[in-house]
Amino acid sequence: MNTDLSQAHWFKSSRSGGSKECVEVAFLADAVAVRDSKHLAGPALIFAAAEWDSFAAAAEAGVFDHDR
Repeated sequence: MNTDLSQAHWFKSSRSGGSKECVEVAFLADAVAVRDSKHLAGPALIFAAAEWDSFAAAAEAGVFDHDR
């Protein structure tokens, strides 16, 4: 998939605390892009909207939580 991200509106989670060690997300017309906030010109991962919705639901449900 070759997606033009030049006009994407990127944002960090409000829970990032201003740290530069975060990921940024951009919601596109039919997909969601994710990039490393330390490498703004670097590559981005592109997910179909349904894939992102499944990931977000699993994260909210605690599927990825683990004991430290």
